[in-house]
Parts: sequence; C-alpha cells; structure tokens
Amino acid sequence: MANKDTLRIAGVPSPRQQEFFDSRTRFTAYGGARGGGKSWALRRKLVAMCLRYEGLHCLLIRRSYAELKANHVLPFLKEYASLVTYSASDMSLRFFNGSRIDLGYCDTDRDALRYQGQEYDVIAIDEATQISEYCFSCFKACLRGTRPYPRRMYLTCNPGGIGHAWVKRLFIDRRYRRGEDPKDYTFIPALVYDNACLLRSDPDYLRSLESLPERLRDAWLYGRWDVFEGQFFPEFDGGVHVCKAEELPTRLTYFAAMDYGLDMLAALLLGVDTVGNYYVLRETFAPNLTLSEAAERVSALCRDAPVEFLVASPDLWNRRQDSGRSGFEIMQSVAGIPPMLPADSRRIPGWRVLREYLTERSDKPRLRICEGCDELIRTLPALLCDPNRPEDASSEPHAVTHMPEALRYAVMSRCPPPKEEVWDICHFSFQKKPGFFD
Repeated sequence: MANKDTLRIAGVPSPRQQEFFDSRTRFTAYGGARGGGKSWALRRKLVAMCLRYEGLHCLLIRRSYAELKANHVLPFLKEYASLVTYSASDMSLRFFNGSRIDLGYCDTDRDALRYQGQEYDVIAIDEATQISEYCFSCFKACLRGTRPYPRRMYLTCNPGGIGHAWVKRLFIDRRYRRGEDPKDYTFIPALVYDNACLLRSDPDYLRSLESLPERLRDAWLYGRWDVFEGQFFPEFDGGVHVCKAEELPTRLTYFAAMDYGLDMLAALLLGVDTVGNYYVLRETFAPNLTLSEAAERVSALCRDAPVEFLVASPDLWNRRQDSGRSGFEIMQSVAGIPPMLPADSRRIPGWRVLREYLTERSDKPRLRICEGCDELIRTLPALLCDPNRPEDASSEPHAVTHMPEALRYAVMSRCPPPKEEVWDICHFSFQKKPGFFD
C-alpha cells in the first residue's frame, strides 16, 4: 500500500500550470487557447487534493461520458494506476485514503438536475464553455458540505460554445451580478506556447493552429474571447459599433423596441438620424415581470423622450384565456407607454437586415450602440448560429437571445428619419435634460 507521506506525482508543470495549482479562490478558470496543457493540469490538481485531504469528495464533469472516458479516465489509469481504483459501475475513481472522484457528464440542462441535492468538496468542469450557465449554477449549488475542507471549483475552457458568454462575463470581462463576489473568481490564461512538452513532441500541432482561418486561429491559437467559431454576428466590433453619447447626431427620431417573456424583458430606446442610421441609446432588462410591471419598466425607459412608437412581438396581440384581454391591452393601458405596434417578427429576413446595419461601410456602420447598453453589447456578439439553419440564430444559450431579438424588431420597424420642422421643437426640450444616458 502506498504511503501518502512518500508519494511524488510525476511531471513538471509549466509556469501557467503552477499558477493554476497555486490558486486558492473558490472558482478558478484555466483556459484560452487549445493545447495549453489544461486537462493534464486538471487531473494533477484533483489527484493532489485527494492525496492531501482524506475522504475528499470530488466531481469531474465533461459534456459526455465518452469524452470523459477518453480524455480523463484512460489517462488517469495510465498516469496514476498505483493510486486509484476505477469502478465503471458507479463511475468513480477511489483512493486508498477514502478520497474519491465521481465522474459525471452534462450535455443538457436536464442532465444537471441529476446532481441536485448532492454535496461535493471540489468540482472540476472540463471544457466549461460546452455547458450552459444554468448547469454551472446547478453545480455551484452542489459545492457545499460540513467537513473542514476547501470548497473549490476548477474549470478549463476555450472560447466558443454554448457557455462562451457566461464564462467570458465572469472570468474575462469580470462583470458580476448581485451575490457574486469578484474575489471568488480567478482566470489563468493558457496558450499552446506554454506547453513545451507538446511543442517538442508534436510541432505539427502548432503549425495546424497557425494555418486555421483568421477568426478560428485568433480563438484557438491566441485565446481571444471576442471572436469564436459559430458566432452569428462576427461583424460586431466593440471598437466600431460602440459610441459615446457625445458622438450622437443632433437630429433623431426616437422609437423603442421590446422582446417580452415571463423569463425576461428586454427593451431598447433607439434613434434614427436624417440618413437612416440607427443608434441604440438606452436599454432595460429584468426577469420575471408581469405584463404591467414590464410596461412600467418600458415607460421609465422612454421617459423624457418624444418616442414615436414601440414595436413588440406580435403574440402580445393574442387574447389571454384567463382574462380575455391581450398583452397589448394590458401594457398599453400603463401610463407613459408609447403607441404599441406589432413587430415584423420574421427571423431570417430580420437577421439579414440587422447584419446589413452592422456591416461597416466606408466610414462607419449604419448601427451604433451607446456606451452603457452593456447587456446588448455583451449578448449581441455571444449569439450563436443555429446548427440546423445557418441563416438563423440559435435559441441557445437562451439568456443571450433577448436583447438581439429586440434589436431585430427595431431594425425591421423601418422607422422614418426625423422631420426637421418637428425636431426643432422636440429635441431642444429633450436633449438638454441631465441624466438621460444614466
């Protein structure tokens, strides 16, 4: 029987891998480019913790069990056969000191429900960008227990995939919501250039990455999170499409667009200049609102603006069975709501028009977004292609679809440019009000 006091784990980590080993924050993500030695580091970290803490309970997750077996189970048995016993029946790796690593998979949100109520001291998610934020939240709830062990979650990740947006938000952009402590999150970048062992044993791998198409090369070789394969709007560029309030033209016609569902309200205030360019001025979004509550949020969004109309999903004009009233009737009755119009909700034609507005012309694109519209700026580049209909956007991850849907309604509204004689009255009393872009 091996003695834990004399054990030595073979292998010399790179400086980045050592940084990963040394991290003590609750959530540590290690990733960026492909070939950075992430999987090896993840296995080594789990083994080291299992040897240090007797009876430690760990969970290792990958999207499918086939991937888990090929990428981890077989390497575990090859590298640490003297330390672990593999049980295929209960999908676990057990150590002589009572520590264990359970092996799990999570391909859909439904798969994550199988882990509800379970407790783990350490959770490792390999290729975290392949799971949704909902799944990540389910696993976070499992990170608990009464034993005096550290509670840690380790993630490896590459740009792209269904989870790209939430990984980028937490670990790259560091944009946190209520209840999320920035001190809990650490990101350690990984590049293939850090993996000297791989470069020596397979130099052709580096050349294969260098020969990829530009956007894929930027993501897989250089670990760039602002470009990735499968991105529905690769045209979007924050440096081009995001503008400051002082850059707005002085003559605008104002209108609003809204995507509403019980899960999320997403609404935008926009302006159209004299030549038909669109500007997104403000946004509002919130989950779990009733129709009346959503209307109040939109009313506040449009306050102080001479808004011509509000376009919204046509299904709001359907009568509700419980009350006999339509969503349109309920929302239009709220004070301050602009006149509501059903949007042209055709998906593929709408996305084509939006792509035209995003395409950069000789000087600038026809659509620009004001600083402060953070949700739209975050979600528009995170929208993915539908794998079955390349001309349509995917409905997953659902959390990033709401703002782009509202923007699609907006560009399909064909709002007319301002009339000069009307503008002179409206704009002077409105543009000078303080706090409009707050």
